[in-house]
Amino acid sequence: MTVNLHAVRAIYQFEMARWFRTIGGSLLTPVLSTSLYFIVFGAAIGSQMREIDGVSYGAFIVPGLIMLTVLTESVSNASFGIHMPKWAGTIYELLSAPVSAFEAVAGYVGAAATKSVLIGLVILATARLFVPYSIAHPFLMLVFLSLTAFAFCLFGFCIGIWAETWERLNIVPALILTPLTFLGGTFYSISMLPPFWQTVSLFNPIVYLISGFRWCFYEASDVSPVASFAIVIGLAAISMGAIWWIFRTGWRLKA
Repeated sequence: MTVNLHAVRAIYQFEMARWFRTIGGSLLTPVLSTSLYFIVFGAAIGSQMREIDGVSYGAFIVPGLIMLTVLTESVSNASFGIHMPKWAGTIYELLSAPVSAFEAVAGYVGAAATKSVLIGLVILATARLFVPYSIAHPFLMLVFLSLTAFAFCLFGFCIGIWAETWERLNIVPALILTPLTFLGGTFYSISMLPPFWQTVSLFNPIVYLISGFRWCFYEASDVSPVASFAIVIGLAAISMGAIWWIFRTGWRLKA
């Protein structure tokens, strides 16, 4: 299969240019929000908390806060990117152009994932202003961060196609993703929970993402790092399968 790289590049550059036009707000909002978390949880509450797995509480929550922001931004960027052409009606130009589904998804999802990874790295640098931390496996950290951003951008792409109104874009992130992230070990280790709730937490896929990302920093995790990588790859595969079906059937694209 020959890939039309010009089409992929055009979509990618268009989405990145749109983001750079509002880059101040795009970066400032998540950085300020995360900084408040560090001030409240890292400094105020963290000073009263004991170490977790040999790591100070302020440093312990760094990977969780980065994941919290990256997951939210990935879904938001990807869903908005594909929903805008649906709302404006320009999606029909894309569908009638000599651009395959793979090329369209590569452009939109690639741009959304790039934005999310950049925001994650900015927050990582910002965290250094508040707490000292170490990264045991920097390469694996970057790989895991990129895989997570890619998987949830694919998921966000599905949401952008599914949503028929702008209001619906926020239903899944607000009612499902955000609660699962807060209950996924962002601010605590699930080993601190009673045995029953530890078992329940293992059914939350976000636990595996935060735990795997935290392992890349401190080699301490609630679940196996292998399971964490398997979960994020599985989530990406499921979303890719859903997108393939959407483009094959034209569901909510050609209506």
